[in-house]
Amino acid sequence: MPNATSFSRIKLIALDTDGVLFNDTYSPVIERFVRQRGGTYTAHMERHVWGSPQLAAGQYMALACKLPQSADDTMVEFFAERDRYLEENPVTVAPGVLPLLETLRSTGVRVTSYGGRDRSYSFDRFLGHLAEYFDAETPYVDVNPFRPGVKEIARDIFGYQYDEVLFIDDINRVAEVTKALGAGFIGVPASMPHNFQREQMAETGVRFTVDKVDEIDLPLLLEADRRLAEGTLWEGPAA
Repeated sequence: MPNATSFSRIKLIALDTDGVLFNDTYSPVIERFVRQRGGTYTAHMERHVWGSPQLAAGQYMALACKLPQSADDTMVEFFAERDRYLEENPVTVAPGVLPLLETLRSTGVRVTSYGGRDRSYSFDRFLGHLAEYFDAETPYVDVNPFRPGVKEIARDIFGYQYDEVLFIDDINRVAEVTKALGAGFIGVPASMPHNFQREQMAETGVRFTVDKVDEIDLPLLLEADRRLAEGTLWEGPAA
């Protein structure tokens, strides 16, 4: 079991990779992919593609754009489009990540990360130099087979109660699930001109949102912990 932490309730903090620990290199490609193929990028589109397993996302984009191909073929085409995007916009660790990780380490809480690609791609390649800040046993969880992964991370993998886990993510779908299950959430809503996440998080009742990860400091984490313990984390009526 972990040592005592600075928190009364939180035992694990789970950090999303793409869009939180990394710059967002998926939503601009999704928008471009859809528009170039005759589709309309809407809040409905964003909701159904973001945070979905790859095959589900591929199927939705294929249907929305009336593509004469399978979900598999759509995703192959999508990742080829993303590779071209990455030539000018490579994946980078977001500014402010190191101070956040240092803050988390100072609290004694367990820290993991998660995303929709395998560990060798998402963690070892981009976060390997920061591995000391993450849980030694499970520093990363590939959630693609079971997105959004809140249940699996909190209960199945780490064995905690939902309200002992705080998720930090840029996607409202994760906020909706954490609220329904009673887990914690801090939003870093995607904020490119085409995104709808900030508005959707407000509708969900997310109490704590930040523009950048370096705004997540110890006072904010302690306030989230207090509200988790009290059951007052969410704005508006309880889920």
